Amino acid sequence: MNTRYKAYMQAFSLVCCLALTACKKFAEVPAPVQFLVADNVYASDGTASSVLTGIYTSMSSADNGWGGVQSLYFYPALAADELTLYDFNNQSYQPWYTNTLLAINTSGVNYWQSYYIMLYYANAAMEGVKGSNSLTAAVKQQLLGECYFIRAYCYFHLVNFYGDVPLALSTDYKVNGSLSRAPQAQVWNQIISDLHTAQGLLSSNFLDATVLKTTGERTRPTKWAATALLARAYLYTKNWAGADSAASALINNSSQFGLGTLNGSSSTRVFAKNSTETIWALQPVGTGIRTNTGEGLVFTLPAAGPNTSGTYPVYLSNAVLNAFEPGDLRLANWVNSVTVGATTYYYPFKYQAGMLNTTVIEYAIQFRLAEQYLIRAEAEANETKAGAAVTDLNVIRSRAGLSGYAGPTDLPSLQSAILHERQVELFTEGAHRWFDLKRTGMIDAVMGSGGACAAKGGTWSTNWQWLPLPATELTANQNLTQNQGY
Repeated sequence: MNTRYKAYMQAFSLVCCLALTACKKFAEVPAPVQFLVADNVYASDGTASSVLTGIYTSMSSADNGWGGVQSLYFYPALAADELTLYDFNNQSYQPWYTNTLLAINTSGVNYWQSYYIMLYYANAAMEGVKGSNSLTAAVKQQLLGECYFIRAYCYFHLVNFYGDVPLALSTDYKVNGSLSRAPQAQVWNQIISDLHTAQGLLSSNFLDATVLKTTGERTRPTKWAATALLARAYLYTKNWAGADSAASALINNSSQFGLGTLNGSSSTRVFAKNSTETIWALQPVGTGIRTNTGEGLVFTLPAAGPNTSGTYPVYLSNAVLNAFEPGDLRLANWVNSVTVGATTYYYPFKYQAGMLNTTVIEYAIQFRLAEQYLIRAEAEANETKAGAAVTDLNVIRSRAGLSGYAGPTDLPSLQSAILHERQVELFTEGAHRWFDLKRTGMIDAVMGSGGACAAKGGTWSTNWQWLPLPATELTANQNLTQNQGY
């Protein structure tokens, strides 16, 4: 959040160029963007839309080495109770696994830097689009909506990883470089405000790279992506009526969204690219030999099993395996295994194109419809609508081949049942488990004495639920304070 952003912007110019050549679907736009803040970038529809395309490309391509903003399936799952680290001595992964991160070494990923760089991109694009007098009205509206959505998406993750965080709402690096941490409540208000603005600007239809034509590709944010994140934000802030309403809008939109199948053809499977369950996904744009998702690449174990070279460092934890009920089709279809000698290693198999140089059949889903059923169920339970909550819970259980929920319908029992369902439905997706444990107040019980942290070789402190601010940021900005315990 200081003058380093000048260098970041030059790097982003290169990312934009790569975006227009590495991604076939996104390449249907004019000449590459050379400077994000140059006036001529926002003089035409094509170059302006390519700026936003470049941001999504950056999100997706940053998954290289599982170190960017699209690595949410990996590091938070290591920190929680979802993965077992095979190579305990790997210093990029072990501090996450044992919850022993240090401010001086973020070990493999720096979410603070990744998201604030992305925020700068979004703010710069917002200023450029707003200041343009030559863009087609529909294009200008959509691109502005995307800027607000990206900003909310970044702050959602920052506030959940770090707690209080600076609110950088412009590209003035002198101002941004001296911001203090805003209270979480203020950050949440900004997220929700940005999402309401995005809802009013974004198209209801999926658009191609020109932002003028509809498409079957679900890789550009729509009004529905903003609604999905809004439902999640309301859930996290305990606005039950808001979460209920937002999730209902998506569930009731049966013309665009529907639950996929746990297996089957590529067109109906939940994690197939552009499945009806997909609300928004990132399209793989990795360079070289990476052609499908990072999830598939890192999780899908070869016949030799996990290794110490860093290519296959993890397998699924017993905590996840033991959470499945007998007969759960998710265990049969979303978990696979390899046996090496006398040891069987189970691994997440939601994304099945884990090989290199394979045809692109999967996109990295950021929001999907099943989550919205579980959001609405939790909201309804807290609104004392137990019957409705059970109905929504059973929609997800039925797809998994399970009988309907038959337990008590008091609020604590329903909350426990819904959290359990989230654990087995959303495992190793988008930091759900790590964030769920924090927002429900369960993290000390799960990670604490005799729990997951000790089983992984660490010693738990409630302080570890927040990531440390990088030491370099504290040095650069004297108005920042470190999270407690670091």
